Amino acid sequence: MSDAAWMLEALAEARRAAELGEVPVGAVVVRDGAVIGRGHNRRERDGDPLAHAELIALAEAAAATEGWRLVDTTLFVTLEPCAMCAGALLNSRVTRLVYGAPDPKAGYCGSLGDLVRDPRLNHRLEVVTGILADECGELLRSFFAGLRGR
Repeated sequence: MSDAAWMLEALAEARRAAELGEVPVGAVVVRDGAVIGRGHNRRERDGDPLAHAELIALAEAAAATEGWRLVDTTLFVTLEPCAMCAGALLNSRVTRLVYGAPDPKAGYCGSLGDLVRDPRLNHRLEVVTGILADECGELLRSFFAGLRGR
């Protein structure tokens, strides 16, 4: 499948988050042409500041593979990861990151900083940006507009 097709899977997860009243961010971890982990934001539902879509998808992928090293995987996520999630991507040894919309306020994979490609670290990721960015961004804009009553 193409990056866009996998991003549609991440968008489906983001829509699940929106249905729960969560910020609509979704993620999937793919290895060898199959999804091995899925996640969507659940911070409000779980009362957990760590319940970001990426971390949930990484934990599910690690459980599915019975190991923390997610080598030869790609994480597809609808919004550029924050510093916490970027660190988790590095520590889990994800090979590739594909994200939709940039996050100029909190993104740490190219916007505010670029933790995942920092040459001082012992692991770096290949990063692809802008896949279905309009669709990913619109889902977020619509969600926040709804909160503001517009």
